[in-house]
Amino acid sequence: MSKIISAVVVVDANNGIGKENKLLVHFPADLKRFKNITTGHSIVMGRKTFDSMGRALPNRRNIVISRQADLVTEGAEIARSLEEALNLCRDEDEVFIIGGAEIFKQAFAITDRIYLTRIHKSFEADTFFPDISNRSWREAERTDFQPDEKTPFSYSFITYQKR
Repeated sequence: MSKIISAVVVVDANNGIGKENKLLVHFPADLKRFKNITTGHSIVMGRKTFDSMGRALPNRRNIVISRQADLVTEGAEIARSLEEALNLCRDEDEVFIIGGAEIFKQAFAITDRIYLTRIHKSFEADTFFPDISNRSWREAERTDFQPDEKTPFSYSFITYQKR
């Protein structure tokens, strides 16, 4: 098993992460952070998340969890369960869970670190990230940003460590 299991997620003020299999908002600063964090590592996701991206992400090992026996994905490996996906990464220092909601929920108990982007605004969402309790998690790092010409809302980059 890998040394560190990390989740990378962007949430709104209500922990919403998506609507109709799409991100809540196009957010260039978060996409840049996501790329910086995950490049050169394995990323694990559900099939719906993979489908919503439209392609395997470059410079990363893409692992898609699906029970679909005949699924073929260009540029990605298929695992039948979260456990199988993590076993594929057992020799790596850190592996990244990138969604969606069901995969985050399955991985939450074994997640060591969360790279969270918190948008300080609510959007209409139909999928949500689990609550991060102060009893189980501590804020290790935080950077706050105000709205600017590229981003019309305030947001924070927060890294949580499991206690």
